Amino acid sequence: MGYLDELNTSQREAAENIEGPTMVIAGAGSGKTRVLTFRIAYMIDKGVDPFNIMALTFTNKAAKEMTERIGTIVGGGEARNITMGTFHSVFSRILRYNADRLGYPSNFTIYDTQDSKSVLKSIISDFNLDNKAYKAGNVLGRISSAKNNLISPDAYAQNADIQQEDKMSKRPEMGRVYKTYASRCFNAGAMDFDDLLYQTNVLLRDFPEVLYHYQQKFRYILVDEYQDTNYAQYLIVKKLAAVYENICVVGDDAQSIYSFRGANIHNILNFKKDYPDFKLFKLEQNYRSTKNIVEAANGVIAKNKDQIKKTVWTDNVQGEKIRVVRTLTDNEEGKLITNKIYDAIGNNGLYYSDFAILYRTNKQSRSFEESLRKLNIPYKIYGGLSFYQRKEIKDLLSYFRLAANHHDEEALKRVINYPKRGIGKTSMQNILIEANKHGVSAWEIMSNFMKYPVAINTGAKNKMSDFVTMIKSFAAQLEKIDGYTLAQEIARTSGILKELHTDKDKGPEEVERYQNIEELLSGIRSFVAGQGEHDSKSLSEFMMDVALLTDADQNKDDDKNHVTLMTIHSSKGLEFPNVYLVGLEENLFPSQMALNSRTELEEERRLFYVAITRAKTTCTLSYATSRFLWGNLISSEPSRFIDEIDRKFLEFEAPQRGKGRSLSGRLGGSFSNPTVSGGLNNNLSSKSLTPVNRANPPKPKTGGTLDLKVGYNVEHDRFGKGKVIQLDGDGPDKKATIFFPKHGSKTVLLRFANLKIEG
Repeated sequence: MGYLDELNTSQREAAENIEGPTMVIAGAGSGKTRVLTFRIAYMIDKGVDPFNIMALTFTNKAAKEMTERIGTIVGGGEARNITMGTFHSVFSRILRYNADRLGYPSNFTIYDTQDSKSVLKSIISDFNLDNKAYKAGNVLGRISSAKNNLISPDAYAQNADIQQEDKMSKRPEMGRVYKTYASRCFNAGAMDFDDLLYQTNVLLRDFPEVLYHYQQKFRYILVDEYQDTNYAQYLIVKKLAAVYENICVVGDDAQSIYSFRGANIHNILNFKKDYPDFKLFKLEQNYRSTKNIVEAANGVIAKNKDQIKKTVWTDNVQGEKIRVVRTLTDNEEGKLITNKIYDAIGNNGLYYSDFAILYRTNKQSRSFEESLRKLNIPYKIYGGLSFYQRKEIKDLLSYFRLAANHHDEEALKRVINYPKRGIGKTSMQNILIEANKHGVSAWEIMSNFMKYPVAINTGAKNKMSDFVTMIKSFAAQLEKIDGYTLAQEIARTSGILKELHTDKDKGPEEVERYQNIEELLSGIRSFVAGQGEHDSKSLSEFMMDVALLTDADQNKDDDKNHVTLMTIHSSKGLEFPNVYLVGLEENLFPSQMALNSRTELEEERRLFYVAITRAKTTCTLSYATSRFLWGNLISSEPSRFIDEIDRKFLEFEAPQRGKGRSLSGRLGGSFSNPTVSGGLNNNLSSKSLTPVNRANPPKPKTGGTLDLKVGYNVEHDRFGKGKVIQLDGDGPDKKATIFFPKHGSKTVLLRFANLKIEG
């Protein structure tokens, strides 16, 4: 067990204590993942059967990495026998084995947020409710909160306090909406993400034999990021661990930042009440950050009252002080920070990937995006629209879903007339009305018009019957052929491939949609090829994996050399050599909505702590003295969190207009071939972008364009054909203003534009 020698004393003690209730408090950058990994390996070495181990994480990516690392120590075969994954992935599999007990089909659909909102919008419309008071997102959040606290629709309707809250928020019909939503999901054979935990609790509560089975199976339970668990997750773990109490939870109360998702910090703070004889281990050595960063962060978080006391320390170098930058406006903040990144890369030979810009809210990304584009710096925004949320992907996935679960109403509504097959909205609406009247699915109506007569014409009925026959033919092959072969068949037979292939000539966006479908099919092929000898290779299995992906699991980059832009919440668990924490102003960070109570303010402070501790080498804090809000320029004050850092760890930079910008200033305010890598809040196609890397900086591609003249016709890679209407500058800094019929006037830097001259 020489691998344990890699651990420090505290880490090793935590790894070797495998019996009884254990809590490991792991400070930022203290190596908790390594401890979890080695602890499981040590358990197996000590004779614990991997089949008796359950390890719960918050991303599938984390689970996969841990399984691989354990496999290198104890062998891949043994590692695969561990039940390891997210709460949702582990318990969705348990639910599929036991779905019939709850009245669900074993192949139940998992609704994503879009699906759930669509169902709710339909209900809100059917009830003639005000869609401003009953915004689908807010209603879903309310239902989610109820499920996370294990409040059923009936209990919700009977709770006087809840009813009063809904009346105060001008949503007195919430109880009826919740009950109808639950009913429609059930009739569609669908669960949303919250149901995966809610229904697991119902299963363990109502079927003691099932609870006993899993108590015996999972004799050793490990939970990562325990501070992020909600009540539903807490109760599942508590029930399963009740017999043997071999439960180990790992986390950091100082990094509890997800209360808006239902996370309850008291789960970790009160662990000692649930298990009075527990053993506590503290991992306090930080391996990530410099002394200045660690000690500054310690000073801030010490101001919170609700916490488990610990002292994080590091043997790393003292490092630079945390820089504080003041700007006049948010636009100036964007320019200044991106100029700093540009200069640091040019002067110090750093990679783009060495830099991250973190902000409190997604909307703050705009000024940084604009400035990064102008400087031709590749970047990626995390937390936007994922691959699996794109229209063309959801369309094809809906066919897959219908093949597995005919009663999936949201999938049916999405593709019943896509590609167009002459089934109008009115016909479909009549089907849905009839289905709701009889308490059955729309599929049931469409499959049996003799039993359920509907007021639609014969032509529409025939087309619906043809559609039903097609879906049934897909379903018949679900378990007979592998997922990739069936996916290809569905893509062809449904008409989606033909539709998108026909659209390819329309423009770059249409080309990208077709390529996205190709990418999806390639992903399914990879999935099938990666399954073990005894693992299912079916399309149903792939669909379950896709439905359970988290945001962190979807961050796949071909070219990882880009500046990262993300919210602080999204940055949790990540690290970067150089971090820019921007928008540090009162009412923005801390958020105005978090100033109503000490509890909310303390969570904002924990969020600030998380942000600072993402930095390994340097950390820069910036704020603007004025910021545009709803079209108005609003004065702002620096965040209280800056004041909470001991001055000895800070260096204040005075604004220097026109100085320190010699390198970046050469690119001016224009850009030609933007290098946005997967920028998700923009209309650029990532397929046509040219990443810039450190080792091979962009070489000027003039193609004779330095001799360009006004009036010349040219062609640009992105904007197409256009005419030169103005020229400015000399030599390598020469710029051209070009009118493109489809895009208007664009100013480009000639040495990077790669124009084709047509004369």
